[in-house]
Amino acid sequence: MLIFADDLRDAATAVVAAERARLRARGVPGELLWVGGSSVPGALTRGDVDLHLRVPPGDFVQVVETLRRDHVVVHPEIWCDTLATFAVDAPLPTGLAVTPVGSEHDVRFTRTWELLRADPALLAAYNRVKTEAETTAPDQYESRKSAFFDTLLDGDAP
Repeated sequence: MLIFADDLRDAATAVVAAERARLRARGVPGELLWVGGSSVPGALTRGDVDLHLRVPPGDFVQVVETLRRDHVVVHPEIWCDTLATFAVDAPLPTGLAVTPVGSEHDVRFTRTWELLRADPALLAAYNRVKTEAETTAPDQYESRKSAFFDTLLDGDAP
């Protein structure tokens, strides 16, 4: 079920603050960004929180090893030299993607959400994709969203 990001803003903000404090207390370097549909006012979301930890390239391997100690690994099949993904223990379903600053995944996670926040027409197109994909199989849902983000980064956005 899709809801508007505005409807969970307070709860999501608390999740972001708690994870930021947790990472800081562990001495994890980097910049934690709140990305995903829940981070954009007016965006549709499934009610989850997506976090993106941008780390200095030289710290990536060590940060991933540190996070493995207290975060559950998710989607290991998509892991690569510039991407690791974890679940965050939080009141809302929350995921954490870790990338080295400047990598392809870093750019994808930062730039796409910047574009959606800045352009109401792109946000409307994103919401249409989410609505249409909601009734499809999970892999098709993710595939449609990914294709939409590809068009954003290629400059061919609807």
